[in-house]
Amino acid sequence: MAQRYRLEWMMPSECAARLALPEEAAQAADLGLVPIAALATNPELALVPGCAIAATRRVRSLLLIRRARQPLSAIRTIAADTSSRATLAYTQILFREWWQPGASAKNAPEFQPHRPDPDAMLESADAALVIGDPALFALEERQNREERTGEELVYHDLAEEWIRLTGTPWVSAVWAVRQSTVGAGKLPGRGVTLETIAADTCASRDRGLANVESLVAEWSARLPLSAETIRTYLTENISYHLDQACLDGMRLFYRLAGKHGILPTYTLSAFSGIP
Repeated sequence: MAQRYRLEWMMPSECAARLALPEEAAQAADLGLVPIAALATNPELALVPGCAIAATRRVRSLLLIRRARQPLSAIRTIAADTSSRATLAYTQILFREWWQPGASAKNAPEFQPHRPDPDAMLESADAALVIGDPALFALEERQNREERTGEELVYHDLAEEWIRLTGTPWVSAVWAVRQSTVGAGKLPGRGVTLETIAADTCASRDRGLANVESLVAEWSARLPLSAETIRTYLTENISYHLDQACLDGMRLFYRLAGKHGILPTYTLSAFSGIP
């Protein structure tokens, strides 16, 4: 991909922000890996087939943590890491549709932005929404925390909950490109079609999967997590293929998010030739 594209590394939320800029803006991007919520808030984006950041079982890096003595039906405030708009939307859907069905938007749990520190979060709210590395750390420290505090917590794996309740995968992020950039099927000045972009992103995915041990070595040196924890996360907890089941899950997500006013009404366009 480095030969055909100019690559910049950033969080998916920042990718979405760059794609939402006017095309002439200095920081504007043409293509990015974005949270699936971005497709509903920026209908000018076209979905690139083939790749996703998804889960078909527990994912471990997306947690709702609550005190065991307080059931989901009694949750009123949630201290939330808001770095992932998609995860926030999924969690709101889970509460509105299943955990507190019948609650109005006015009576639904309040999400309060908070730095990702489960202990501090639970001091200020009924539950904590923790995303990414802090969630993995929280699971690693679960037994130590319980011994230290004597407090029993329940750790809801949000992907696992969604899959159990809907029968569809959890999809966090996908590749998206500006429709205006693709135009009549080509990126201006580059001769790159949507099919080429899909092939390139899939090739990049496959190269990464073929070099998982290199990634494990790199990230186990950076994070206070064991190599086995990182290996399991990369090879078992995350799925990287945007298949028909993922598309079905995304369509359900958009329908329910629109139903509850969490995201603008959005219909995912169909496409053929899933790599």
